[in-house]
Amino acid sequence: MIPVPFDYTRPSTVEDAVAALGSAEDAKLLAGGQSLLPVLRLRLAAPTVLIDLGAVPGLAGVRVDGDALVIGAMTTHAEVAASDLVREHAPLLAAAAATVGDRQVRHRGTLGGSLAHADPAADLPAVAAALDATYVVQGPAGRRSVPAADFAVDLFTTALAPDEILVEVRLPSTAGWAVHYEKFHRTAQSWAIVGVAAAVRRDNGGIGAARVALTNVGPVPHRARDVETALTGSPATPTAIAEACSRAATGTAPVDDLTASAEYRRELARVLTTRAVCRALGV
Repeated sequence: MIPVPFDYTRPSTVEDAVAALGSAEDAKLLAGGQSLLPVLRLRLAAPTVLIDLGAVPGLAGVRVDGDALVIGAMTTHAEVAASDLVREHAPLLAAAAATVGDRQVRHRGTLGGSLAHADPAADLPAVAAALDATYVVQGPAGRRSVPAADFAVDLFTTALAPDEILVEVRLPSTAGWAVHYEKFHRTAQSWAIVGVAAAVRRDNGGIGAARVALTNVGPVPHRARDVETALTGSPATPTAIAEACSRAATGTAPVDDLTASAEYRRELARVLTTRAVCRALGV
């Protein structure tokens, strides 16, 4: 199917992009296009203006700022996965980015595009939630910061105002943490039925701290706080980990759909969380 006609603009500054975004009620941003272009072709979206962010300098790249890792919103999944800085300071994000879609998607899709799209089955929003990311957004009034816990508010809905753009993501360093991203899907490159992002810090042979977030068990990423609390201070043994991770489905809100029932997703949450933590720790 062919998209409906639209005006195309390619701004050269973030300010121009913000202005273009506010010029039409139904304007859309083109970051990587891996989610937007299929929607346009199916005519599930019909914007009158398409704003291509590809020529805006400063929206891509990875750097360290004090004790934070800063990643530009237009950085591709492949760049995130290959970055030495990301591998050092946010190894969980690097590991998860390497599993997104296929090679073509990873070289075109962007971190910011995925996070702003807020698909509950996407991998990276849960990773950002687990890592306590901060989203830096820019609008007509300037920049503001949004904690990951407040960014995704509902299905395909974020805290971004209609005239705001996600410009960068800031992550506290988790250098030295043991990490793993585990997901279950029906076929290669398909959306995760359930995914688990786990980061664990060892302490004297046990678990000193843990961060766990789940993909596709509700309309927004689910931070498994009960699991984190149970893991912290426990021995790094399969039995203790399984007991702590039995709480993984607590507070989730999965749905029944063509790929899985809600109860099946709850069981997957428990199984995959145990597997993710065990694989992170190598036990």
